[in-house]
Amino acid sequence: MDAKGTALITGGAKRIGRAIALSLADKGYSIALHYRSSRKEAETVAKEIRQRGALCDLFPCDFNDANDVSFLIPSVFKKFPDLNLLINNASIFKRAHLLETDFDLFDSHVNVNFKAPFFLSRDFAKCCSKGHIINILDTKISSTLVQYCIYTLTKKALFELTRMAAKELGPHIRVNGICPGLILPSSQQSDDAFKKMGLRIPLQRTGAPENVVSAVHFLIENAFITGECIFVDGGEHLK
Repeated sequence: MDAKGTALITGGAKRIGRAIALSLADKGYSIALHYRSSRKEAETVAKEIRQRGALCDLFPCDFNDANDVSFLIPSVFKKFPDLNLLINNASIFKRAHLLETDFDLFDSHVNVNFKAPFFLSRDFAKCCSKGHIINILDTKISSTLVQYCIYTLTKKALFELTRMAAKELGPHIRVNGICPGLILPSSQQSDDAFKKMGLRIPLQRTGAPENVVSAVHFLIENAFITGECIFVDGGEHLK
């Protein structure tokens, strides 16, 4: 298999990030796997990747620490000078209305969901002569869900960054986004409740991480797409 370069996946130890990391390893990418506190899970994913014959190294980083963020891309680039793909996947998601949002909740969402992707994208563009950035957004950017106020605001901001960065960083770096919908239940949600939510959207079912993975590969393989955001949500955004 021809080497494709190296992909840095933030939040790559669990859920959608894990699925993306494993699929890119299968496609010939070396994997730089970021995690914050999920070291055990990250080590398990790294072991799976190496068993598939791909290179993988772990990069712990706390996105609430600006110094940590500033060292992440240079550290990855030093280990993997063929870095050419950044997947901004790490995210936090907590239910809170405007009136329930305190400073800590606000700062943590902004730091993880927007500030870190912003500066990682900047540093990626400074280190890499060419490449591709894919931001994992959310179908909620198409709505005004007040019960997820600060979460939705950070994803809307990342959507606008996707478009602005695509315009500024072309032609050598493409920037795109993916907006997942009902892919996996939250930690507070039962499988039955999750499936019932799926009945309310046009395709009347929930999705799977593989649906997001397919969108990642489509964006990678079509070199004439930049500044685009693909909704992988079963039509949930059609309101």
